Amino acid sequence: MPLLARHRALIALAIVSLIWSFNWIVMKQALQYSGPFGFSALRFVIGSVILFGVLLLSRQSLRPPPLLQTFLIGITQTMGFQALVQWALVEGGAGKTALLAYTMPFWVVLITWALLAEKPTRRHQLSIAIAAIGLILVIEPWHGLGGELSAALAIIGGLAWSIGVVLSKRLFRSSGVTALSLTAWQMLFGAMGLLVVAVLVPERSFDWTPWFIGAVAYNAVLASCVAWLLWSYVVERLPTHVAGMSSLVIPLAGIGFAWLLLGERPSLLEAAGIVTIAIALVVLNLGGKRNPLQQSSE
Repeated sequence: MPLLARHRALIALAIVSLIWSFNWIVMKQALQYSGPFGFSALRFVIGSVILFGVLLLSRQSLRPPPLLQTFLIGITQTMGFQALVQWALVEGGAGKTALLAYTMPFWVVLITWALLAEKPTRRHQLSIAIAAIGLILVIEPWHGLGGELSAALAIIGGLAWSIGVVLSKRLFRSSGVTALSLTAWQMLFGAMGLLVVAVLVPERSFDWTPWFIGAVAYNAVLASCVAWLLWSYVVERLPTHVAGMSSLVIPLAGIGFAWLLLGERPSLLEAAGIVTIAIALVVLNLGGKRNPLQQSSE
């Protein structure tokens, strides 16, 4: 991949990280005014409408990408991941839920190896091992996971997201689909699934306060449209392992926001874990020669 294209993808990843890390706090607070499934359905229905509007304005084809693969991406990456983590947030803390959901990169490594035959290099394996140690230090599982159901939902949500990431990478490689087209169509499928869940599962109605309207706007426009579009671009342009592992910066930044805004001060072990994961990201993204794992789907 050309150096400039890689830098653009990394800048996109940085923007995604900022939007999504702050959004864990927004989503947690939004549950004071709505149920988890209704909120998720609302944000993605609005997000889908906006993205299809962008498709029309940019004069891109409205023809859907390969339907089965796009449907599976929408069901796993949008419907599955979002429904599970929103449910987990009902009982679990924002920071802990984010960290457990971001076991996604480790699932990505295993699934990518199995489905795309991308065996991690030694540098990537070292980075994964260091990041795993850091994640354990942050989670501190010997103190419990803060609610077994919430923890399980967040981890399964991370698994669902990882499946969507790998399916997206495979689709980018096998077809000429654009990031905008794939994001719009998979979000539409995921939003339809979330809408069905929201209708079938009894939960509280929306409390249309100014704060909740702001939370919906943030999620629909920034966290759903802008961030998911940029994430598709990142998955298309960066190696799957790099995209997945680099995304670990999101829950770490989320911890920082929780500390600054909610007074959730990290413990000494959590701080050590944050530093350890930062080291893993440096090992992952710096140094090393080009290898087959760094091929893009251009």
